[in-house]
Amino acid sequence: MRKWLPVIVLGLAQFVMVIDATVMNVSITTVVNDLGTTVSNMQLAIATFTLTMAGFMLAGAGIGDRLGRRRTFVIGSIVYGIGSLTTALAPDFTVLFIGWSIIEGLGAVLVIPAIAALAAINYEGRDRAVAFGIIGGIGGAAAAAGPLIGGWVTSEFSWRWVFAAETIIIALVILPLTPLIRDGARRAATSRFDVMGVALSAVSMILIVLALVSSSTWGIVRPIDPPFEVFGFSPVIPIVIVGILIGWAFFAWERHVVAKGRQPLLGTDLLGIRTLRAGLASQMTLYFTIGGVFFILPLYLQTVLGLDAFESGVRMLPMSIALFVMALVGSRLSAKVSPRTLIQVGLVLSAAGVLLLIGSIQPEARGTLFSVAMAVIGVGLGLAVSQITNVNLSAADESRSSELGGLQGTGQNLGTSLGVAIAGSVLFIGLAATFNANLANEPAADANLQAAAQQATATGIQVVSADQVDQAMVQAGLPPDQVNAVVDAYEASKLESLRGALGIVFIIGLLGLLMTGGLPRTPMAARGPPPA
Repeated sequence: MRKWLPVIVLGLAQFVMVIDATVMNVSITTVVNDLGTTVSNMQLAIATFTLTMAGFMLAGAGIGDRLGRRRTFVIGSIVYGIGSLTTALAPDFTVLFIGWSIIEGLGAVLVIPAIAALAAINYEGRDRAVAFGIIGGIGGAAAAAGPLIGGWVTSEFSWRWVFAAETIIIALVILPLTPLIRDGARRAATSRFDVMGVALSAVSMILIVLALVSSSTWGIVRPIDPPFEVFGFSPVIPIVIVGILIGWAFFAWERHVVAKGRQPLLGTDLLGIRTLRAGLASQMTLYFTIGGVFFILPLYLQTVLGLDAFESGVRMLPMSIALFVMALVGSRLSAKVSPRTLIQVGLVLSAAGVLLLIGSIQPEARGTLFSVAMAVIGVGLGLAVSQITNVNLSAADESRSSELGGLQGTGQNLGTSLGVAIAGSVLFIGLAATFNANLANEPAADANLQAAAQQATATGIQVVSADQVDQAMVQAGLPPDQVNAVVDAYEASKLESLRGALGIVFIIGLLGLLMTGGLPRTPMAARGPPPA
């Protein structure tokens, strides 16, 4: 037991970090009501949480090399605990945004690369592969259990208790047991810390994701309500292009740092490893699917079917069980089946499950089809999750474990951010466009009502329940036939938009298969150690 205590502590930290985002997703409508905010604000908070981790994960890995991985793990855990407590006590959206999206995210950028590095330091040979498998499996279990745990706590008590419990676990379990984890030698600093590399990588990802998140209110090409315009067009595409150019400048800068004999934030030679490139691309595709589905699904269950957070978690239970079981089965299969095969099958199954889910998005729940879709998505995600951590962290030798952990965390969180940003933007843009079209087809909607609706939705539209729409229209003084016309048009538009958002998740999931060619074609157990 003492032998495996280090990986248990590291796995518990991984569990806390992964479960956090899934809890916020399943509790989204409750948080909106409690804090008096909007779904689009919560989309921004969720995307920013993962984006903070993606943008600064490489910096966290570099800090771990200089301070020592265990010390960095402790500091990050403390910061994360402070963020969790701030979130639990948040009186409004601004405090929640700071505590959850920023402080917790910054704590995670120190912890997640340290988890990978400490696992590599504390175990060797087959034990190391088992440790990586345990950490990956625990991450899958957290993603699976999050909706049920978060839904139950939110419905029976409050979503705040989840974040308070995270603080308690960090303070009373993780930090006291951290001395049992053996630390490795620090990498000798050959130059000052690569602050420019941190700035370039973070700004690149922040610009790209935040522009995509804002596209629902700014407009993609035609401006809706942007803070500024670029030659009469929405700034979304120009900002994305600038973000891509800054990303290119980051890699150019890192090569310059190496050429000068200094220590880079990221050794770009790692991206020359074909296996790692394929692993990171597959991981981003997988977590794009997770981010998109976990953002869209609770909105359907809670604003269309009228379920509470716990009932939503129960409806998602087939996915949770399938994901957890297949993560364990996939770890067993990895001794006989190549990661390439398992990840490809996982991506295909998760995309197929999303397609089935699109068919189940109806005004009334289609129980059997919905449950089958959930289970198929869970099987696919579980198979892929069971392999990706081991593939990425085994791509180079132990001396590069912090960098590999940083890249692993960056790929995971950037994929999730893009999933939330793109699926959410498709939802909001589609809802505004289809609502006015559907309202025009309602016999009770006269020209004045249609004009008022177009003016009201000109700067965007929120995802709310039919009862909330009904109440708002009654308060606006509309006659009953027009109230019913608005509610019917809105509900039909919401279903179409939810399907459209899942459609983009399906397309990206299939396109991800094109990136899997470089994955290992033989079982990991049959492969030799990576080159030094």
